[in-house]
Parts: sequence; structure tokens; C-alpha cells
Amino acid sequence: MTKHPFRLFKLLAALPLLLACNATLAGEVTVYAAASLTNVLNELAKAYEASHDVKIKFSFAASGALAKQIEAGAPADLFISADNKWMDYLDGKGKIDRHSRFNLVGNTLVLIAPKGKGFHVRLENDFDFGNAFKGKLCTGQTESVPVGIYAKEALVKLGWWDAIKGRVVGTDDVRAALDLVGRGECIGIAYATDARISNKVETVARFPDGLHAPIIYPAALVTQSGEAKAFFDYLQSSGKLFAGYGFKLLK
Repeated sequence: MTKHPFRLFKLLAALPLLLACNATLAGEVTVYAAASLTNVLNELAKAYEASHDVKIKFSFAASGALAKQIEAGAPADLFISADNKWMDYLDGKGKIDRHSRFNLVGNTLVLIAPKGKGFHVRLENDFDFGNAFKGKLCTGQTESVPVGIYAKEALVKLGWWDAIKGRVVGTDDVRAALDLVGRGECIGIAYATDARISNKVETVARFPDGLHAPIIYPAALVTQSGEAKAFFDYLQSSGKLFAGYGFKLLK
């Protein structure tokens, strides 16, 4: 007979709660994803949760910020970047399952302006872009945020960068740049999918793919969670919904 019946009673009483907590944790998938995927992934998660006993949790931000968090031990199960640079970075640190890596979708880079304030532009080297608009140009930080990196590549290739680099405002992610343009504080460079969801901006021009590296969203597992693998498979089979948000399907 135990000498501590009260302690045993408390342990047995707490056991169902502990099991319930473990079950809840086992049914969660944490996804770290580029900010430009916010709307489509939220819709996909809602549909997935309706038919699966699992909770999908997201952390949306710039790919570089997320990669640094994962490197530091953040509890991500799945990482979706807006460029290969940051996925390669985590791969080099041994932080992803490289065998699971998959190019999910693509995107298009666009020049945007506040609604009703569009202007004429030719995406050619001899066009005087600096005098085509007044004020600032907002995009992601050009050294670390994918949309800003793509934007700088395009501006350099067009020969426009040196003339306007002092007017470029680098934001923490593409949604922050979109918000500033929507508030009328600047023109901007964003993804076509972001411009599409805002009724406060208009697309002035689309940058040809040849002006920058291909805009690819690689995804990879960070953990070997069975629930994460199942959700990852679901994302890979959801091309129709991604296309509905304006993302480019890859061959």
C-alpha cells in the first residue's frame, strides 16, 4: 500500500488533462511562410481544418526574418520562402529536410501606385524613370527581403537604380510596402498577388521575368511531424486555389 495516497490521487486526476494537452499538441502544424502567402494559405488552412483533426498555425513575415528565427530554434514544422536564397541558407545550416524541398508556386513583380494615381512608364533602359513620379518608392529591404531583392535586380538591369536609390524606402516585408502605397505615401514594387488583393492600389506595369531572378516559392519540412507532412502534401495538390490568387503554377 502506498505511503502517499493523496499524491497518487492527484497524479491520476491530472492524467486526463496531460493526455488532452499532448493530443492537442500532436494535432498542430506550425507553418512559417512569406508574408505574400497570407491570404491564400489562410484559406487553404481553413479548408484543410474542416476535414482534418488538426490546427494549422502560421507565422507570416519576410522570408529572411523567418529563416533567422528557424535557425535560432523557432518551433516551425514547415517553411515556405519567397525566394531560394533563404531556403538555401537554412539548408546550409542543416535546418530543413532537403529531400522534402519543393518549388510550390511562382509570382510576378509589378510596379504599383495609389489608386487613381497611375502614371506612364516604359520598362526600357532609355526611359527617365526618376522623373516619371514624385516622392518615394517603397518595396522590401533591398538586401534581405525577397521582393526588395527582386526589385533592385530589375531596377539595376534597367539602368534606373543609381538615379532613384536615394528615394527607395525598404520595408520589413511586402505587405508593409503595399500598405504604404495604399495610404498614398509612395509608389511601390510588389508582387502581382499582393496588388490584386488591395483595392487601394493599381498596377502601373509588370516587370518581365528576364529583369530579375525567377520568383519561386520553395517549401520544405523543418520537422518530421506526420501532420506537417500531410498538410505539405495538401499544399502541393492545391494548385487551382493558388492560381485563383494569381500565383503562377510551375511545370
